[in-house]
Amino acid sequence: FPIDITFKSTNPFGWPQIVVSVYGPDFFGNDVVRGYGAVHVPFTPGRHTRTIAMFVPESTSMLQKFTSWFTGRRPEFTDPRVVAQGEGREVTRVRSQGFVTISFNVV
Repeated sequence: FPIDITFKSTNPFGWPQIVVSVYGPDFFGNDVVRGYGAVHVPFTPGRHTRTIAMFVPESTSMLQKFTSWFTGRRPEFTDPRVVAQGEGREVTRVRSQGFVTISFNVV
C-alpha cells in the first residue's frame, strides 16, 4: 500500500520504524495474529527493499498453550509499540513465523 509521510526531527535517534502486524483466520475461523515485525525507514534517497523477519508470541506453559488453542485466543501484544522497542522483549517467548518484504521509494 502506498504511504506518503514527511518526517522532521532534530534528533535522529530511534529513526521512525514501520511496525507490521499480520492477521489471518485460524482453523476455527477466528482472526488471530500470524506475525509481528518492524523495520527502520531508510533515509537515503532511492528505492530500498527490506525483508522483515516476522514472529509471534508463544505461551509459556503447556496448559496455556492448550487453553489458547481451545478458546481460539492466542497470545498477542496489546500495544504495537512493544514490537518497535527493545525494552522488555528479552523475557518474551516468541516463535519465528516467516518474512515480509517491503519496498521504499525515498525522495
